[in-house]
Amino acid sequence: MKNNENKESHSSRYMVPNLERALTIIEYLLDYPDGLGLAELATGLKYPKNSIFRIAMTLLARGYLERDDKMKRFKVSRKFLAIGHRVLSDKPIIPLAFDIMRECRDVVKESVFIGTLVETEGVVMEQVLGSYSFKFTIDPGMRFKLHVAAPGKAMLAFLPEAERDSLISRLNLVRFNERTITSRKALKDELTRVRESGFALDRGEELHGIVCIGAPIFNQHGYPVAALWITGPEDRIDEASYPRIGNLIKMYADKISQRLGYETSSS
Repeated sequence: MKNNENKESHSSRYMVPNLERALTIIEYLLDYPDGLGLAELATGLKYPKNSIFRIAMTLLARGYLERDDKMKRFKVSRKFLAIGHRVLSDKPIIPLAFDIMRECRDVVKESVFIGTLVETEGVVMEQVLGSYSFKFTIDPGMRFKLHVAAPGKAMLAFLPEAERDSLISRLNLVRFNERTITSRKALKDELTRVRESGFALDRGEELHGIVCIGAPIFNQHGYPVAALWITGPEDRIDEASYPRIGNLIKMYADKISQRLGYETSSS
């Protein structure tokens, strides 16, 4: 016990308080996509208002925060997405994927998205809008629950087993409707089906009437660094079309994987 206390005391000597506060502010704002004002940040974090102001203005100047000049609310900027793109792979994903996303959209007609895992959630990185007059749009940076989203299941299914089981144990399986998977056993059974077919489904498990079909994108090491998916209404994407569209999405996801250095079975 004493050794652990000595280690903690020793490591704390090298911590930079304002840097720690900056990181805490960023992590806190992630739960507030519409942003927070200085008073709200000070109340929530119990930091001095002047300290938060100086740190927030520094982060704003460096592009890590954005501020609504009218409402005076700070929120996390998209700069973290750009950093994430570079961390995820030796090659940047979005520039390599964008033309394939457009090609996929031209064939399927629905909006096409690409996203990745961030801790216990997924995050949208980019989109190509569908060609129908009624189309779905999701702002880059928007987060999604892994147990209901096709891209979440697609990435979970192909994680290394130990990492997958650890992540599943930490998920909050929120129930949205009667189609939502709310047990870890049912989720693991679903992921087995995803691994067998190569693509994942969201059959209106969060929002009634909205269907998503997605497939994993692998880096050169065979690790699922992202997912490609389409979203549309169930009257355009009926159950009979799942295999056809699923295999199409898998084909386009494989094309992106190949550009990242992954050798697919079709290579």
